[in-house]
Amino acid sequence: LQVVDEEGKDVTPHPLFHPDPNAAVPRQGKTLPSSARFGAAGAGPYGSSRTSISNASTAEATQDETAEPGSQQDTTVTSSDVQVKPVEMKEELTEEDLDRSVDLYLTEMETIWMLDVPSVVASVESEDAGRILERNKIYTDICKTRPGNDRFVEKMMQTINGAAKNKEVQCDQIVMEDKGVTVTSWDLYDSFNVLEKNPTSKAGGTRATTRKSSKLHTTKEHHQTTSVCSDTDSTTSPTMVLESSVHEEEDCHSGAILTSDNFQQDLFFMERILMENIFQPKLAVYRQFPVLIDPDVTSDTGTAAATKEAEQREQGKEKKDKEEQKEAFVNPSILSDGKKSLEEVVSPSLERLWSYICDLTNGHSVSSMAWSKVNPDLLAVGYGAFDFKEQKKGLACCWSLKNPMWPERIFQCEHSVTALDFSTARPNLLAVGMYNGSVAIYDVRSRNDAALLDSGESTNKHTGPVWQLRWVEEDRGKAERLMCISADGRITTWFIQKRLDCADLMKIKRTKREEKKLPGMKERKREALISQQAAGMCFDFHPKDTNVYLAGTEEGHIHKCSCSSTEQFLETYRGHKGPVYKVAWNPFSTDMFLSCSADWSIILWHQDSQTPFLTLNSTTAVVHDITWSPKSVFVFAAANESRGEIWDLGVSVLNPVISCLASPGEKFTSVLFATNTDCLLVGDSKGEVSVFKLQNLAVPSADKV
Repeated sequence: LQVVDEEGKDVTPHPLFHPDPNAAVPRQGKTLPSSARFGAAGAGPYGSSRTSISNASTAEATQDETAEPGSQQDTTVTSSDVQVKPVEMKEELTEEDLDRSVDLYLTEMETIWMLDVPSVVASVESEDAGRILERNKIYTDICKTRPGNDRFVEKMMQTINGAAKNKEVQCDQIVMEDKGVTVTSWDLYDSFNVLEKNPTSKAGGTRATTRKSSKLHTTKEHHQTTSVCSDTDSTTSPTMVLESSVHEEEDCHSGAILTSDNFQQDLFFMERILMENIFQPKLAVYRQFPVLIDPDVTSDTGTAAATKEAEQREQGKEKKDKEEQKEAFVNPSILSDGKKSLEEVVSPSLERLWSYICDLTNGHSVSSMAWSKVNPDLLAVGYGAFDFKEQKKGLACCWSLKNPMWPERIFQCEHSVTALDFSTARPNLLAVGMYNGSVAIYDVRSRNDAALLDSGESTNKHTGPVWQLRWVEEDRGKAERLMCISADGRITTWFIQKRLDCADLMKIKRTKREEKKLPGMKERKREALISQQAAGMCFDFHPKDTNVYLAGTEEGHIHKCSCSSTEQFLETYRGHKGPVYKVAWNPFSTDMFLSCSADWSIILWHQDSQTPFLTLNSTTAVVHDITWSPKSVFVFAAANESRGEIWDLGVSVLNPVISCLASPGEKFTSVLFATNTDCLLVGDSKGEVSVFKLQNLAVPSADKV
C-alpha cells in the first residue's frame, strides 16, 4: 500500500520492523498472503486508495491455512534485522482487474458470552419442562417427609470471626488540676448525714430536708459559740453544694413521676374508688338499688349506737318533711272525700341526691343538657349567658355518674353555649351551638379540647344565636343530619364533610296578626316591619315522622312545618303572648305537644286544632324549659324562674304535684328527666345541676293514653 500526495511524491510511512525473508512467518487465522498485490492511486485533495485481490492469492491463502503448524520456524528477530527498504512503485489496476470477480468466504466464529445469568423460570412448552417438574416434585416430597426423618440432622456451625483492628484517635490533652477547700468537722458530719438519707417521695423529701436544715443550723450555732472561723469560704463549703444538688434531684424525680402516664392512670383509678366510697349510698338510690351498710362499721357498739341515733334523727326528719309535703301537695279531690284522712295520703316528693358543680362552672348559667345516646351515665351540659350585656366565654362539660365532683371532659368555647346534643349514629360526636351563631362538633373520646369541625369558615353560617340544635335520623335510622334553629329566622341542615357547611331548610316569615274589626272601627296603619323574618327560638321533630317538625318563634307563634316544603307552613298555632322558649311532642300520644313561653303559661296542643287544648298557669314567672317524662304519658316537668315543677295531668290540671323552690338569687333555666331511672335533673343560673329522686309518683300503664 502506497500513499502519494498531489505532486506524485511517495509519502507512505516506512515500518520500523522488517522481518528476515529467509525466516518462516507464522500465520494466524485467515490472513492474506504476502503475494497479494495491492495497488493504490491518489484521487482528490485528501487522497484515496483502491485494493484488489487476485484469485491466485485467494487460492494461496487457502493452501496456507492447511499448512501444518509443525513446519513453522523460529522467528527470533534481532536489532540488525530492522532495515529500511525502499518500496517499489506498483502498477495501477486496469479495468480488467477491476471487473474481475473476487470470491469472499465468511465463516461463523465461536460465540463469546459477556454476561450469563441462568434463569430460574422455565416455559411449560420447553423441552426441559417435564424434567424440571419432576425435580420440583421430588424436592416437595423430600420437604414433606423431612420432619422426623433420620436422614436429616440439624447441625450448627460457627463462622470465623474477622480479625480485630486497632484504631487510634488523637484528642486534646486532659488537664488535671488539684483543688482544695478548708472544712470543719461539723461540715463533714452533716455532709455524710445528707448522703445517707434518700427521700422516697416529694413530701417525705421536703420533711427530711427541713429536719436536716434545722439540725444543720443547730450544730453550726453550737460550734460557733466555741470557736470562730476566719475563713469565709467555709460557710459555702460542700454542705450547701450537696443540699442544692439533692434538692434538684428530688425536684426532677418528683416531676418525672407526676407527669408519667402510669401515675396519671393510677390517680384516675384512685379517684374513681374514692368517688364510689363517698357517693355509694346516693348512687344506689339513683340506680334504684338497696343501700348496703358496712358490717365493720356496725360491729362496734359505740358506732352502732351512733348509727342508730343518726337513723332515728333521719327518720324523724323524713316524717316531718312528709307531713309538710302532705299539707302543701295534697290532692284536692282526695280532701273533698271525707273517707280518706291526711295520714292515709302518700304524696309524691323530691329527694335531692347530689349536684354537678365545680369551680369552672360556678357562675355560668346552665343553658342546655343532653344525655348520651349510648352511655346513660354520661351527661353533657352547656354553660353560657342569656343576656346580651353579660356575655362571657362558654363551657361544654361532660359529667359522669362515676365522678359527680369534676367533669370528664371540658371544652372551652369563645362564646356562650346555647345548645348541645349527642349524635346517635356516631355517639362520640357532640354538637354545640353558640351565642354568636357558630356551630362546633367535638369528639368526646379525645382529651384535646379543640373542635373537630367548626363553622367558622362557612359563608352561610348563622348571624344570630343558635337557640337549639338536634341530630335527626332519616331513612329509618340509616342516615343522620344536624338541624339548627337560630334567631336570624333560619332553620338549617348541616353537612359534615371536610368542613361544616349548611343549607337553609326553612326561612321563618313573620305572620300578620288577626285583629277582630268592630263595627264603625277605623283601620289602623300597619307599622313597617324591621325584618321580614321572625326569630326562631325552638323546634322539635315528630317522634314517628321526622319529616314533620314544630318551630317556635319570638313573636309567640308555633309553626308546623315539613322538610319537603321550604316556603309554606302546614299549620300556625297562636296562643302565646310572648316568645316561645320550648316545644315538645308527647312521646306516647304523638298528636299532642306542649309549649312554654315568657308569658308565664304552659299550653297543651292537639296538632289538628289551632286553639289551645289546655292552658296551665301556676306562677307569675317565665317558663324557660319543659320536658315530657319517658315513662308516663301524663307527667312532664317545667323549669320556672322561681321553682321547678312536675305536673301529672292524670291527677290535676290546676296545680303541679311536686314543686321545688329555687335558692334566693338563683333561677331555674333547664330541666331534664333521666333515661333509665326515676330521677330529674334541674339546672340553674349559678352553674349547678341538681339531681333529684322522684318518690311516690304513680306511673300509669304504658297502654293508657
